[in-house]
Amino acid sequence: MTTAPSHPQSTTPKPTSSKLKSARGTGKQGNKIFSGVSTGAALMILGTLAAVAAFLIYRAWPALTDSELRIRTVGSADTVSLAAFTGPQIFGTLLSAFLAMLIAVPVSVGIALFISHYAPRRVAATLGYLVDLLAAIPSVLYGLWGGVWLLPRLLPVYEWLSDYLGFIPLFRGPVSASGKVMASVAIILAVMILPIITAVAREVFLQTPKLHEEAALALGATRWEMIKMAVLPFGRSGIVSASMLGLGRALGETMAVVMVLGIGSTYSWEILKAGQHSTIAANIALQFPESNAEIASALIATGLALFVITMVVNMAARAIIARRAEFSGAN
Repeated sequence: MTTAPSHPQSTTPKPTSSKLKSARGTGKQGNKIFSGVSTGAALMILGTLAAVAAFLIYRAWPALTDSELRIRTVGSADTVSLAAFTGPQIFGTLLSAFLAMLIAVPVSVGIALFISHYAPRRVAATLGYLVDLLAAIPSVLYGLWGGVWLLPRLLPVYEWLSDYLGFIPLFRGPVSASGKVMASVAIILAVMILPIITAVAREVFLQTPKLHEEAALALGATRWEMIKMAVLPFGRSGIVSASMLGLGRALGETMAVVMVLGIGSTYSWEILKAGQHSTIAANIALQFPESNAEIASALIATGLALFVITMVVNMAARAIIARRAEFSGAN
């Protein structure tokens, strides 16, 4: 009977766990570095925001504290107070942004749903690429396109609105022959913010859990019913976020508005008449190069108002998203 040869035991010591940890490193140093970089980036954002606010308040302080300040608007011989100068611009800024959102959000959500749930894969990929390309076009090109090509084609539409819906203050005539009115600005801004809202909403819709969609379809829901029950509730916060991104661009847009909208200083709701409205950004761009110290301070005060409006809008959007998330978690 033969026995298997015995192998001598290895004399090489096995590495202990402490030696393995020391060889690989515990990762604590990397964690500290990453934590410090992340904290520094967050503090830099807060510091930049505080610096912008401090600069605006400092430069606008002379106009805010001078009760006798009188400002002359471009194209007018009259002088007005700071409140009378700033108020119509705030009104025009909010009106243009509201009308642009009213046009762009439903269209953007519809395009995003078509790309994510209706279009064939090749068509969806092509449309997604075109949407991303539209978002990269500079605003000055939108202004050129709107001023040269779009305005003449909108005039018949404006005439029809004035003739048949003129009893509504929004569409009351007479219609401007140039087409450089608030309605044109709203349409151009809607085209500008449409790709931003569409791109974000599309990505949110694509993240809808497949099990939710399949469960709705298994219960006999049509595709639209599945979208209404599963996709839209899941993407509601994403739609709000996308809309706020578009609203931020609409509120602060300058060049496209300057190239289309004339100078105005009224609180008028008549968006088909010329010379009625202006926006904060466009007014600053038009008046700042030729302004003296007092007028520059007043213009910066209007910029401070735009800064506050943007902050309030974003804070409201965050509150809406947080409330909906809390409500969804409670359910």
